[in-house]
Formats: sequence, structure tokens, C-alpha cells
Amino acid sequence: MKAFIRGIGNISPQHSWEPASWPMELVSYDNAHMKCHEPNYRDYINPVQMRRMSRILKMGVAAAGKCLRDAGVEVPDAIIVGTGLGMMGDTEKFLVSLIGNEEQLLTPTAFIQSTHNTVGAHIAVMLKCNRYNLTYVNDTTSFECALLDSMMHLAENPGEKVLLAGIDEMTEAYYRIAYNAGYWKKDIDDTLRLLEHEGPGSVAGEGAAFFLMSNEESPENYAVIRGVKTFYRPEKDEETVSFIRDFLSQHGLGIEDVDLLITGMNGDTEGDSIYRRITGSVFQATAHAVYKPLCGEYYTAPSFATWMAAMILKKQAFPPGIINGPLNPPDKISNILIYNQNHNTNHALILLTAC
Repeated sequence: MKAFIRGIGNISPQHSWEPASWPMELVSYDNAHMKCHEPNYRDYINPVQMRRMSRILKMGVAAAGKCLRDAGVEVPDAIIVGTGLGMMGDTEKFLVSLIGNEEQLLTPTAFIQSTHNTVGAHIAVMLKCNRYNLTYVNDTTSFECALLDSMMHLAENPGEKVLLAGIDEMTEAYYRIAYNAGYWKKDIDDTLRLLEHEGPGSVAGEGAAFFLMSNEESPENYAVIRGVKTFYRPEKDEETVSFIRDFLSQHGLGIEDVDLLITGMNGDTEGDSIYRRITGSVFQATAHAVYKPLCGEYYTAPSFATWMAAMILKKQAFPPGIINGPLNPPDKISNILIYNQNHNTNHALILLTAC
């Protein structure tokens, strides 16, 4: 089971909107809250429709439109979205209004747009796509679950096109609550040097990454997604290593065949130690890259890593700042493995190869 990435649309804290800019000049932040570089939405969304859209909805609609145009597809056959927080801004707005108005005279818009499947549903209405539409809300594996469903859908429906997304926003209120709970670092002046800031916590991020998935070969494809798999709460590192080896073996690969390993190291000392133990035991001879210093920590951050891996495979180039360690990838990059974990609870692997 495999799927091709045919089109891409990505709004992130980096300059990821135009694929032609790759390898992009990396953007650094001097605080623990990384916000997206957003395009001029009037170039992609009808201004009349845009008036009632929240920020995350505008991000989703614009990125979806960009992705479809990049792929040369007008209407997809399915829309599958992964999100951890969903429409957090609209949820907050509705709850504040609920309290402020003592549960009376509430406007329905914020409530209607507060559900997690709003982005996928709104895109479907705009495109008149009355077919398969699903949103996955599975904590830090939300994007991986959406990706797996996309690949299964393509395997069962050859020739169809799937619009896949990973999307989350970071509101000021949620950032403050998580900051007080110790989720974010207290003192950081350069997010590109995030891994040098030892101690608990990471930096907050957000993003909207869309992919047009197909099982048809084309010279315009970015990359092939060979597989995705998740596992839960390994009791010891040996279980994680065995899981990684088995996953690669299922796709006819060994550890030595991985040209670039991309991990979710995020500056949190306890969490990063897990990555260091795993990479130190089995990936000693493999080039290692990181992505969360570029996009921050959020539930669907692996969607940014998938975009980054696809761009590396398509362009055969990478921003030097993403490499973590003394080894560089080979001149020809064929296989990239993305490994993400959250507090040693949810672990996920995504394997991409060059077309």
C-alpha cells in the first residue's frame, strides 16, 4: 500500500507557501510562540465569504486551494483531515460569549464553527464535494490516522484523489494556559537553536499542511508515502527499536537503507533523551534532521515534517539548519523516515521515498 503526493499547500511559521522558494531561508523567533506566516487571503478566498471565516478556517481553505491548484485538480474524491485542537479560536469565542451573555442571545456562528470537522466540511461545501469526508482527532497521532485512512481509501478506490490535511492553531488563551502548565520554555531567544535550550518544555507552534494524494504515477509527484504506523506506550527502548526495524522490514528496507531520519526533537530534555537513545543505538550511521525548531510543537506537527520530507525528496536539497549532528545525507536521498513521539506515549513512523 503506497500513495503519491501530487500537490502541496502549506501555511506554517516558515516561508513554506511557495514551493519554488525551497530550500527556504529559515525564520527564527525570539519567544516560545511561533505563529504562521499567512498569505494574502484575498488572493485565494472570496472577500464576501471571508468575512465570516475564523483565522484557522481561512488558513485551511487557502492551503487547500493552493494544494488543489498545485496538483491540477478541481474537486477531490475525498477529504480527510487530522487535527488535535480543531477550531480552538471559535470554541473560545463561543464559551466567552456564553458566560458573558449569561447563556442568552448567543450568536450561532461561533458555535457552528467550533466543531473539529469544520475545516473539512467547509472545504467540501465550497467545492461541492459531496463524498467521503472525515476528520480524525486522535491527540498527537491525528495526522497519522488521517494519512493511514487516505492510503486505505486509495487502495480501495484506485484512480481517486484524496485531499489530506494536518491543521491546528495556537490561540493566545491556549498558549497562556499551556505556558502556566509548563508546556513551553520560559526563556528562549532563538527557536532555531531550540535543542540547545536544555530543560523542560518546548515552543508552541501551528500550521495547515495539505496534500493531494493519489495512487497514480506522474513526473509531477513530490514523493511516495510507503507506509505509516503508530504504537502506544512501549515499556522499554528495545520495544521501540524492534518496532522501527519491523516497520522498515515490512517495506523491504533495513536501518542502513534510511538516508535521512527526521525526528520530533523539541527541546524538552526528557523527551529528547528518548530520541537520543534510539538514534544512538540503531541510527549511528544515519544523517539526522529535526523539524520542530522550524514549526514548533503542536498536535499535527508531523504534517509539517511530511511536507519537509516531500520537498527534500523532490528537490534533492535541504536547508542546512535542519541537520542535527555531524552526518549529512548522501548526494542522492531516496528514503526518509519520520519518527515522532510524545512523552513516550504515542509513537509514530512515516516512510517516504523518492519517486
